Amino acid sequence: MSDHTLDQLYAVIASRKGGDPDASYTAKLFERGLHKVAQKVGEEAVEVVIDGVDGPEDRLVSESADLLYHLLVLWAARDVTPDQVWAELAKRAK
Repeated sequence: MSDHTLDQLYAVIASRKGGDPDASYTAKLFERGLHKVAQKVGEEAVEVVIDGVDGPEDRLVSESADLLYHLLVLWAARDVTPDQVWAELAKRAK
């Protein structure tokens, strides 16, 4: 794993699997299940689209961070690693 912020955040997120849902929002998401995590990704994606078109830049930045966070939770819930996604992106960059 690299020193990239997304890789570091993923490691923290993955470490919260099975954690105390009263002490961690991430653990609470895992406890609620895959469908709830996927729903949060969808909600955040819609907010990014709305702010990408009509919102101020700071809202786009904030909602983009929310989307990336929830996407990383979804990856962790499905045991997909950032390295797998980075490898797929690298193939597309050729």
